[in-house]
Amino acid sequence: MRLVTFTPRSGGTPRVGLLRDGNQMIDLARASGKPPFDPADMIALIAAGAGALAWLRDVAAKAKETVPLDKVTLLAPIPHPRKNVFCVGWNYLEHFKEGEKVRQKPVEYPSHPVFFTKATTAVNGPYDPVPYDPGTTEMLDWEVELGVVIGKGGKNIAETDAMKHVFGYTVVNDVSVRDIQRRHGGQWFKGKSLDGTCPMGPWIATADELDPGNLQVICRVNDVVKQDSNTSYMYFRIPRLISELSLGLTLEPGDIISTGTPAGVGHARTPPEFMKAGDVLETEIVGLGLLRNKIGS
Repeated sequence: MRLVTFTPRSGGTPRVGLLRDGNQMIDLARASGKPPFDPADMIALIAAGAGALAWLRDVAAKAKETVPLDKVTLLAPIPHPRKNVFCVGWNYLEHFKEGEKVRQKPVEYPSHPVFFTKATTAVNGPYDPVPYDPGTTEMLDWEVELGVVIGKGGKNIAETDAMKHVFGYTVVNDVSVRDIQRRHGGQWFKGKSLDGTCPMGPWIATADELDPGNLQVICRVNDVVKQDSNTSYMYFRIPRLISELSLGLTLEPGDIISTGTPAGVGHARTPPEFMKAGDVLETEIVGLGLLRNKIGS
């Protein structure tokens, strides 16, 4: 199943929809039968667990009324996460190697995942503009990533049990502000957290929809391919990421883990390349979804 958060084009509060037949959506707030969650809240749906999924399957089979996707505005599937988005650095070896020439000092490849976060206010819709202010940055970079959405919460989760805690998957671009990132001593939070620099969506595909270990990930700027790889090249796989992240840290329903980007980022190119106002950023995971965000208003 694929789930969206949307608002009607005529306005109104966000609510959750269930995709059917590709370009049609069931408005869960209008579906027959009382849902076991708040149909205006994706996190509530996720937290409701197996009961919510069973109800959704019944709705998908029986609902007669649908809404075309082009008649609504899609938001990020979780527009306001409860926590910062968890991110993973250097999770593709080629990306780690391409960054060697721009790092100030030699760094050995980590034996454990490198985690950082993006602020909740960085989350942006799948088709919304990414803010761009040349007075703030002139080094806006792209990073296509697979997003993992936690379903069942937990702490100190074993690798062998980790996939039982996954609700589903989404597409993320970890848009990065390289000059600010470098200005702050190499720590990543500030340069990763500017408003609107985490486009996400267009939906969440539930965990039974696809194999996260074999997905083609592509990033284009103005129709030019910048990144093209496969999640099979991840160094730390999803079970390891969940297990290490949850060590002493409780993961909760609706938490999002962005699992790292492959080679091809702009700052490591010769010469370096960065996005500017008017550029169009496309972030695609084949079989999962496509984001299309214009840079600037």
